[in-house]
Amino acid sequence: MNFDPFVHGRRSIRLPGYDYSIAGAYFITICTHKREHLFGEILAGEMQENRFAQIARSHWLRLPRYYANLTTDEFVIMPDHMHGILILQELPKTKSIPEIIQGFKTFSAREINRLREQKGIPVWQRNYYEIIIRTETGLDPVRRYIINNPQNWDKSST
Repeated sequence: MNFDPFVHGRRSIRLPGYDYSIAGAYFITICTHKREHLFGEILAGEMQENRFAQIARSHWLRLPRYYANLTTDEFVIMPDHMHGILILQELPKTKSIPEIIQGFKTFSAREINRLREQKGIPVWQRNYYEIIIRTETGLDPVRRYIINNPQNWDKSST
C-alpha cells in the first residue's frame, strides 16, 4: 500500500515529486523513539558510544555493501539521534534514500532489541529528516556541522 496521509495519520516530509533514487548527496537525521538517550552520552564535548551506538554505527557503515550505488560520508551518532551524509552514485538505480533508511532502521533496531532482550520495541522515530545537498560546496558546511555536533551538544540540549 502506498503512503496515504488520511489512512496512515501522518504526513510525508519528503520533497513532493522529488526522485530520491537519483545521484546526489543527502544529509540525513534519524532520531530515536521519543528522543530516548539510547546511544550513550556526551562527556567533555565527545560522544561516548555504548553498545547500541556501536550497532547503529556498524549497520550505517555496512550500507554500501547492500547498495552498490551508495557511499557513506561523514556521520555522527549522538545520544538520541544520528546525522550522516549518504551519496548515491550515477549507476543503475537500485534503491531510493527512503528504502535505504528503512532498511538501516529495521536491521539496526532488530539487533539492538536482540541485545536488549526485547522484541518489537521501537528504536527509531517513524520518520527521518533529509536535506538534499545540491552543490559540491554545500557539502563542507554539512560535514563541519556533523563533526562539531558533539561539541555543540551542551549548547543545544536543555
